[in-house]
Amino acid sequence: MAKFIFFVASAALCLAALVSFASADADDFDRFHIKGSVYCDTCRVQFITRLSKFLEGAKVKLECKNRVNQTVTLTKEAVTDKSGNYEMEVMGDHEEEVCEIVLGESPDAECSEINNEEFTRNAARISLTANDGIVSNETRSVNPLGFMRKTPLGDCPEAFKELGIVPDVIF
Repeated sequence: MAKFIFFVASAALCLAALVSFASADADDFDRFHIKGSVYCDTCRVQFITRLSKFLEGAKVKLECKNRVNQTVTLTKEAVTDKSGNYEMEVMGDHEEEVCEIVLGESPDAECSEINNEEFTRNAARISLTANDGIVSNETRSVNPLGFMRKTPLGDCPEAFKELGIVPDVIF
Protein backbone atom coordinates (compact mmCIF):
# COMPACT_ATOMS: atom_id res chain seq x y z
CA MET A 1 0.00 0.00 0.00
CA ALA A 2 2.85 2.41 0.79
CA LYS A 3 4.34 1.75 -2.66
CA PHE A 4 1.00 2.57 -4.30
CA ILE A 5 0.66 5.85 -2.37
CA PHE A 6 4.26 6.75 -3.24
CA PHE A 7 3.56 6.00 -6.93
CA VAL A 8 0.38 8.11 -6.99
CA ALA A 9 2.10 11.00 -5.20
CA SER A 10 5.05 10.84 -7.59
CA ALA A 11 2.75 10.77 -10.62
CA ALA A 12 0.77 13.75 -9.29
CA LEU A 13 3.97 15.71 -8.66
CA CYS A 14 5.26 14.97 -12.18
CA LEU A 15 1.92 15.97 -13.70
CA ALA A 16 1.89 19.24 -11.76
CA ALA A 17 5.44 20.03 -12.91
CA LEU A 18 4.52 19.24 -16.51
CA VAL A 19 1.45 21.51 -16.42
CA SER A 20 3.52 24.30 -14.90
CA PHE A 21 6.23 23.90 -17.56
CA ALA A 22 3.69 23.85 -20.39
CA SER A 23 1.95 27.00 -19.20
CA ALA A 24 5.26 28.85 -18.83
CA ASP A 25 6.27 27.90 -22.36
CA ALA A 26 2.92 29.05 -23.75
CA ASP A 27 3.51 32.51 -22.27
CA ASP A 28 6.97 32.67 -23.87
CA PHE A 29 5.48 32.21 -27.35
CA ASP A 30 4.01 35.71 -27.05
CA ARG A 31 7.26 37.41 -26.00
CA PHE A 32 10.04 38.29 -28.42
CA HIS A 33 13.41 39.80 -27.58
CA ILE A 34 14.76 41.72 -30.59
CA LYS A 35 18.48 42.48 -30.94
CA GLY A 36 20.31 44.35 -33.68
CA SER A 37 22.95 46.95 -34.49
CA VAL A 38 23.43 50.12 -36.50
CA TYR A 39 26.67 51.10 -38.18
CA CYS A 40 28.16 53.85 -40.31
CA ASP A 41 29.06 52.57 -43.78
CA THR A 42 32.25 54.62 -44.06
CA CYS A 43 33.13 53.18 -47.48
CA ARG A 44 29.64 53.35 -49.03
CA VAL A 45 29.63 49.65 -50.00
CA GLN A 46 26.52 48.61 -48.07
CA PHE A 47 28.25 46.01 -45.89
CA ILE A 48 30.43 46.13 -42.79
CA THR A 49 34.18 46.56 -43.31
CA ARG A 50 37.01 47.02 -40.82
CA LEU A 51 36.57 50.78 -41.27
CA SER A 52 32.87 50.76 -40.39
CA LYS A 53 31.94 52.25 -37.06
CA PHE A 54 28.99 51.29 -34.93
CA LEU A 55 26.83 54.24 -33.93
CA GLU A 56 25.82 55.18 -30.41
CA GLY A 57 22.52 57.03 -30.20
CA ALA A 58 21.05 55.92 -33.53
CA LYS A 59 17.29 55.54 -33.56
CA VAL A 60 15.44 52.55 -34.99
CA LYS A 61 11.75 51.78 -35.11
CA LEU A 62 9.89 48.48 -35.20
CA GLU A 63 6.84 48.77 -37.40
CA CYS A 64 4.29 46.01 -38.01
CA LYS A 65 1.63 46.41 -40.69
CA ASN A 66 -1.44 44.45 -41.65
CA ARG A 67 -0.64 42.37 -44.75
CA VAL A 68 -3.90 43.25 -46.49
CA ASN A 69 -4.51 46.97 -45.96
CA GLN A 70 -1.04 48.09 -44.73
CA THR A 71 -2.52 49.59 -41.54
CA VAL A 72 0.17 50.04 -38.87
CA THR A 73 -0.62 47.68 -36.00
CA LEU A 74 2.48 48.12 -33.83
CA THR A 75 5.33 50.60 -33.46
CA LYS A 76 8.15 50.58 -30.97
CA GLU A 77 11.36 52.59 -30.88
CA ALA A 78 14.86 51.92 -29.57
CA VAL A 79 18.18 53.76 -29.39
CA THR A 80 21.60 52.16 -29.82
CA ASP A 81 24.06 51.91 -26.95
CA LYS A 82 27.79 52.80 -27.04
CA SER A 83 28.50 49.62 -29.03
CA GLY A 84 25.86 50.43 -31.65
CA ASN A 85 23.50 47.72 -30.38
CA TYR A 86 19.81 48.02 -29.59
CA GLU A 87 17.33 45.72 -27.92
CA MET A 88 13.59 45.74 -27.49
CA GLU A 89 10.95 43.38 -26.19
CA VAL A 90 7.65 42.83 -27.97
CA MET A 91 4.62 41.03 -26.65
CA GLY A 92 2.04 39.30 -28.82
CA ASP A 93 2.04 37.12 -31.90
CA HIS A 94 2.22 39.04 -35.19
CA GLU A 95 1.89 36.17 -37.67
CA GLU A 96 -0.59 38.01 -39.89
CA GLU A 97 1.55 41.15 -40.10
CA VAL A 98 4.70 42.29 -41.87
CA CYS A 99 7.18 43.56 -39.28
CA GLU A 100 10.36 45.51 -40.01
CA ILE A 101 13.06 47.39 -38.16
CA VAL A 102 13.50 50.73 -39.91
CA LEU A 103 16.36 53.21 -39.56
CA GLY A 104 15.41 56.47 -37.88
CA GLU A 105 17.84 59.23 -37.02
CA SER A 106 21.61 59.07 -37.12
CA PRO A 107 23.57 60.75 -34.33
CA ASP A 108 26.43 61.44 -36.73
CA ALA A 109 26.00 64.28 -39.26
CA GLU A 110 28.86 62.82 -41.35
CA CYS A 111 27.05 59.52 -41.52
CA SER A 112 23.37 60.19 -41.98
CA GLU A 113 22.55 59.25 -45.56
CA ILE A 114 20.11 56.43 -46.19
CA ASN A 115 20.24 54.51 -49.45
CA ASN A 116 16.82 55.26 -50.91
CA GLU A 117 17.43 53.28 -54.09
CA GLU A 118 17.32 49.93 -52.36
CA PHE A 119 14.72 49.66 -49.60
CA THR A 120 16.23 46.48 -48.16
CA ARG A 121 19.24 48.48 -46.94
CA ASN A 122 17.03 50.78 -44.86
CA ALA A 123 14.91 48.13 -43.16
CA ALA A 124 15.19 44.55 -41.99
CA ARG A 125 12.20 42.22 -41.89
CA ILE A 126 11.66 40.25 -38.74
CA SER A 127 9.36 37.35 -37.89
CA LEU A 128 7.40 37.89 -34.70
CA THR A 129 5.44 34.66 -34.47
CA ALA A 130 6.12 31.31 -32.85
CA ASN A 131 4.45 29.64 -35.82
CA ASP A 132 7.32 30.07 -38.29
CA GLY A 133 9.64 27.13 -37.71
CA ILE A 134 12.32 29.17 -35.93
CA VAL A 135 13.61 27.08 -33.06
CA SER A 136 14.39 29.94 -30.69
CA ASN A 137 11.15 31.80 -30.22
CA GLU A 138 12.59 34.08 -27.57
CA THR A 139 15.34 36.02 -29.36
CA ARG A 140 15.18 37.49 -32.83
CA SER A 141 18.46 38.84 -34.24
CA VAL A 142 18.15 41.48 -36.94
CA ASN A 143 20.70 42.05 -39.70
CA PRO A 144 22.83 45.16 -39.10
CA LEU A 145 21.43 48.35 -40.59
CA GLY A 146 23.71 51.07 -41.88
CA PHE A 147 23.74 54.76 -42.54
CA MET A 148 26.16 55.82 -45.26
CA ARG A 149 28.84 58.44 -45.00
CA LYS A 150 28.45 61.24 -47.54
CA THR A 151 31.96 60.61 -48.92
CA PRO A 152 34.04 57.44 -48.45
CA LEU A 153 37.07 57.49 -46.19
CA GLY A 154 40.49 57.65 -47.87
CA ASP A 155 41.49 54.29 -46.37
CA CYS A 156 38.70 52.39 -48.15
CA PRO A 157 40.70 51.30 -51.25
CA GLU A 158 43.29 49.67 -48.98
CA ALA A 159 40.58 47.90 -46.99
CA PHE A 160 39.09 46.57 -50.23
CA LYS A 161 42.51 45.27 -51.37
CA GLU A 162 42.79 43.36 -48.10
CA LEU A 163 39.41 41.78 -48.83
CA GLY A 164 40.33 41.02 -52.44
CA ILE A 165 37.36 42.90 -53.84
CA VAL A 166 36.81 45.76 -56.23
CA PRO A 167 33.63 47.58 -55.20
CA ASP A 168 31.41 49.61 -57.46
CA VAL A 169 32.43 52.85 -55.73
CA ILE A 170 34.24 55.85 -57.18
CA PHE A 171 36.84 57.41 -54.86
